[in-house]
Amino acid sequence: MSTNTSIHCITTSTEEGRGLMEERTQELDFEKMELVVVTHVVDAITFWAQNVTEDKTTETIDTILSEKCPTAVRVTGKPSPQKFYGACFSEDRCWYRCKVQQQVDDKFQVSYVDYGNTEVVDRSDLAELPEDLQMPALAKKYKFWGFHLSSEQDSPNYSQGKSFLQNLIYGKKLRINKKSVCFDGTILVQAFQGNHDIGEEVLKFKFARVSLPGNRENPFPAKALQKQTGLWSSIGTQGDSDSPGSLECMPKLRPAFSSQMPPGLTDLSTSTTSMTAGKLQTEREQVNEDQPPDAEMVINQLCSQVTGQMLNDARSEIQMVKQDLEQKTKKIEKLEEEKSTIQKNAEHLQHQLEEARLELQKATEVRQTEEKSVGVHLDTVIGDSFLQLAQKMEAVKKQRESNPCSTAGDRLLESVTVVVNNRVIMPFSSEKLEVAWDSYRQILKKLRDCQTKGELEDLMKSRNQACSVLLTVINDFLLEVDSLPISERLESLKEVSSSLKAVFTADSNDEVSEVEDQAFEKFCEWKNQKHQNSRSVQHETDMALGALSDWAANTSKFFSLTGKADVTLEAIAEKVDDILRQAESSVCEELNINLSEHGDQEMKLMSNAFHKVIQHIQKEQLLLCDIQEKYKTNKKFKQEMLQWQNSTPKADELLSIKKRIKSLRSQLRWKLVEEGCLEEADELDLPEILKKKEEIAETRNALFQEIRHEREEYIKLCELVKGSFPELVHLYPEAEINSYLSSEGLLLQSLDRDIFDAEPMRELSGRRPLVCTEFQGQKVVLKSYSVDEESEVRMLEQAAQYHRVQSQSPSTVVPLLGLFFGKSDPLAYIMVPYFSIGSLRAVQKINPLMPPDSRKVMRGVLQGLQSLHVAGITHASLNPNNVFVLNREQGIVGDYDFTKTPEQRAVDRGMLAGSISLVAPELRLGQLPSPASDMYAIGGLMLWLYAPDCKAVENEQHELEFTGLQLENRLQSLLSKLLVCAGRLSALEALDDDYFLSLKN
Repeated sequence: MSTNTSIHCITTSTEEGRGLMEERTQELDFEKMELVVVTHVVDAITFWAQNVTEDKTTETIDTILSEKCPTAVRVTGKPSPQKFYGACFSEDRCWYRCKVQQQVDDKFQVSYVDYGNTEVVDRSDLAELPEDLQMPALAKKYKFWGFHLSSEQDSPNYSQGKSFLQNLIYGKKLRINKKSVCFDGTILVQAFQGNHDIGEEVLKFKFARVSLPGNRENPFPAKALQKQTGLWSSIGTQGDSDSPGSLECMPKLRPAFSSQMPPGLTDLSTSTTSMTAGKLQTEREQVNEDQPPDAEMVINQLCSQVTGQMLNDARSEIQMVKQDLEQKTKKIEKLEEEKSTIQKNAEHLQHQLEEARLELQKATEVRQTEEKSVGVHLDTVIGDSFLQLAQKMEAVKKQRESNPCSTAGDRLLESVTVVVNNRVIMPFSSEKLEVAWDSYRQILKKLRDCQTKGELEDLMKSRNQACSVLLTVINDFLLEVDSLPISERLESLKEVSSSLKAVFTADSNDEVSEVEDQAFEKFCEWKNQKHQNSRSVQHETDMALGALSDWAANTSKFFSLTGKADVTLEAIAEKVDDILRQAESSVCEELNINLSEHGDQEMKLMSNAFHKVIQHIQKEQLLLCDIQEKYKTNKKFKQEMLQWQNSTPKADELLSIKKRIKSLRSQLRWKLVEEGCLEEADELDLPEILKKKEEIAETRNALFQEIRHEREEYIKLCELVKGSFPELVHLYPEAEINSYLSSEGLLLQSLDRDIFDAEPMRELSGRRPLVCTEFQGQKVVLKSYSVDEESEVRMLEQAAQYHRVQSQSPSTVVPLLGLFFGKSDPLAYIMVPYFSIGSLRAVQKINPLMPPDSRKVMRGVLQGLQSLHVAGITHASLNPNNVFVLNREQGIVGDYDFTKTPEQRAVDRGMLAGSISLVAPELRLGQLPSPASDMYAIGGLMLWLYAPDCKAVENEQHELEFTGLQLENRLQSLLSKLLVCAGRLSALEALDDDYFLSLKN
């Protein structure tokens, strides 16, 4: 090949290579790319991945393998390389599908077909799989299109490239654009993360090179045959000295020019100088012969001038020869370099040409094989075409016979119809009902505020009239509601909501804006258009298949020998290919139509309609629940009022019970006097005394029974007073209904201290008298308090407030069973349950709690304290005697002195736990008690529980020092937030601390 021809080829290859690289970087449609997740990285340009749509299939296969493989039959003999087996992966000991690649003794090299990685397993870790698990592999092998590795497998650059790609894409989702498929099944792709080309990233770090045309790994086989030299020159322009584009050679070093004169040039100079000297000598001799001796000085001057001029001429000539020689040397070197470059290009082009010839030969062989195959199957091509069309027809039939509401849009449209067309509205009588209730409540309010008897009678008549009107309206309302399918509608709305939320993602933050009020209309319009398009496609399919049926009928008539056919040969042969092509095209179009795939605009329409439907459902559900609640309330009121339709409630039964109680109390006192007389007689009559004790017990039990009936009657009357008959308070002042109401049902006026058979509790009576007795079959404790008029009122108010909170949190606060005042002494008595060895101090003295038990107990105490604080109550009396422990795991807050204010309780001398003061620092400075001071007492109790021998030491800020104690880290952290002067935790915040949250775990 000549030099000019080679240069022309290189120039051409440069232009074609640039076009090929531009083709690689052309704009791509990311929406149409396949989304995969990478499961294994082979090297810097090769990886395995699964399609993201196969997630559920992978989970299903893994579940089945984990169930079947441990008990499956192990592989015996030589495994088949075409069959899938189950292998136990060495790292996680889980089972995965694999193929056996190689066997060495009882070791097998396997490839995990759903992930791409390989390893060597024992025979015991290889199991047979049934036919239902012989489905195609889920993972596919991919390779970056247009690249090959830049280094050998055993080089450090190879490992670095693999690690780089591993960190970049392993376990992540990529979008891939398929370009070609290799003979071994490897798929050549462009891979993207977002807008970044992963192959370009690998190339940027020189872990890969762009593939050359003619290479066996060349991803551009079709282009390579036409553009043999294109890619080479374009890559060479990128400046990669290691790439083939640099021609894999460096320019030869030019030899340095010698500092001495070249031999030829030296000879030339010598000869010139010799010639000039000889000439001068001859001329000098001639002059000497012709001139007299006195002219010698003139001759010497002349010789000197001639010699200098000749030397200058010689030097100039030598310099010119030297410059000419250098230029010729440079030209020779440049020509040598060009020659070497052209020779190497020619060698590369020749190599590529050979590879292209081999590729062409292989392609020719493949084409010949395919032609032979086509020739073999040509006889059955028509049958195969009809078979494929028939199979597609079966699929079309199944698709048309399937559920018409199978897509998300169809379900949403059906839900819109159900929600909008079958709505239940508020009954028309509801407005009248509200008016009647308002009028009735106003009259009841006047009855409660009434002060005179005359006015009371008029108000009672007005109340009865309003009640009659209200009952009439209630009847209308109940009848109207009974006619409504409320329960069925609620169930239907629940089903619709559940089905929609199973298809759509319900986000509470997404709201339909005001501009989308017509979401239903827009959605229905879009859905109808979709149905029209679907019907149009179906119509085209019907027309195409009808034409095919007509052709088949004409063909049948033409080939029939029984009668004369009116069908011509032209009608049979004309356009038969077009008919078959149109039928197949229409059937395929109907099969490919997928109503469940929507664009962004369509998804927005569906999302707006979905949120609108959910809003309508929730709104209607609230309305229906409101109707049901009104129905229950009014029905109950009607039943209660019908009971008093012909009569008015009275307190006669309560007054009768009070009389019986008074009589029994007198009998009991008399019998107690008689018992005392018998016991003090000179001669003890033991049988008589025992008989009297039995009579006393019977009388006391009968009295307690009547007191229980009295409380039940009070409860009934209080409900009537709170409801429709507030006049009972004024009609029966002797019943003292108001006193019972104000005490929240605690006040038992029929009780007195002397009717109890009580035993003193001396060990606990250091501060106030405590007695233990039985009341209505329960062992109780009576606490006595000295009261005056002011403290009596305070006691009733505080006890009622405490009792109200306790009824809402019965398991965390000590209950009050009753309250009564002494008839013969200025004492008030509180009745509470009896806890045997129940106080925290008693438990710690006899059998101290272990740390886990202490945590449970204090958590219960905090819960009880939280309920009191929510109601605005400050306990101000938390100490080891006032916290109770049940079953060594449940802590409850005890009651307090209801006759004292929180300020008086907080400075009580009993606020100690060991040597630790439970009085908060702010209380000692004169501030009022608060929930924060209760939390300080909680912190002191917890410190005493875990460090009972702790010597209380306070710093300058009056905070307890406990850092030197060996406490659990979480406990010490909690105490540091409780035993501080400012920023103390609340009860709720303490319950959410890590120390107590660990109990839930």
